[in-house]
Amino acid sequence: MLSVDVVDYHTGGEPFRIVSSVEVPGASVLSRREFAQTSADVDRVRQLLVNEPRGHADMYGGFVVPGDDSAAHFGVLFWHKDGYSTACGHGTIALGAWAVETGLVAASPDGVTDVVIDVPSGRVVARVTCSGGVVSSVAFRNVPSYVFARGLAVSTSRGETVADVSFGGAFYASVAASSVGLSVTPDCYADLIAVGREIKWALDSQAVHPTDPRLSGMYGTIFYDDLGSWDSGPRQRNVAIFADGEVDRSPCGSGTSARLALLYDEGRLADGQVLRHESIVGSTFLGRVVAEADGGVITEVEGAAYRTGTATFSLDPRDPLGTGFTLR
Repeated sequence: MLSVDVVDYHTGGEPFRIVSSVEVPGASVLSRREFAQTSADVDRVRQLLVNEPRGHADMYGGFVVPGDDSAAHFGVLFWHKDGYSTACGHGTIALGAWAVETGLVAASPDGVTDVVIDVPSGRVVARVTCSGGVVSSVAFRNVPSYVFARGLAVSTSRGETVADVSFGGAFYASVAASSVGLSVTPDCYADLIAVGREIKWALDSQAVHPTDPRLSGMYGTIFYDDLGSWDSGPRQRNVAIFADGEVDRSPCGSGTSARLALLYDEGRLADGQVLRHESIVGSTFLGRVVAEADGGVITEVEGAAYRTGTATFSLDPRDPLGTGFTLR
């Protein structure tokens, strides 16, 4: 009987299932991702944990693996119902909280502790703030984010629209929700999924990473509503429709980095300003540009993650549903 222990967190309402007991061979996190994509044994565990009846169509998680070198505390392979992603900001925030709360990384009870994590798109740092021995927030510094293309015309079932493409560890197409007659609200949920899938697949082949083809491909569509400004900078509400129709309940960490690159390039986000990025369920990330680098910007995205439980999932060899199924 297959048996897997997990620890579950949520970041801004988006689940993250942490698995530290699966061995994935490889010389680097990126090569381990390649192995996982082609290994029936490894992917069987992903399917077991992400599919119903143990997961659901919007489940998310990761395998904790060794880092690329001794400078990293650990690495991670992010996964969802359709496979393995190159980046995951909400997962990085959850992993930072998990590493400190479990004692995997020793932390000051009052102050900031850096948790260094190797992900497929590069090395990121989760800056975990504690107060009175309790994690209060996590801000992750991402790989360089940059504008890839502007003003790409896309035909959808709701008419013509225009997308701006940027990279925040993965490629995202940003589209004003109003341009397709929608808003980032639960009432528009089904239509946002449908049009988001159309845009993602229409632009997928155009998202080519400049140095590593393994990072190519359009990961998702970000629909946004511009809500004006707050005291410290711009305020927007967004939803990321990623993979093949999955919906991020959080404001999307890597997607926030991608949005920051666009807003900084537009002059909407000045030095020292903070983006208040809200999600479709009302949770919030705070995003800022901390430096310019490699033709783009280094971003920091701040949120909070909370442990929701632990579990041991098993697969009875007699079970005719096997590793499960997914209904959308």
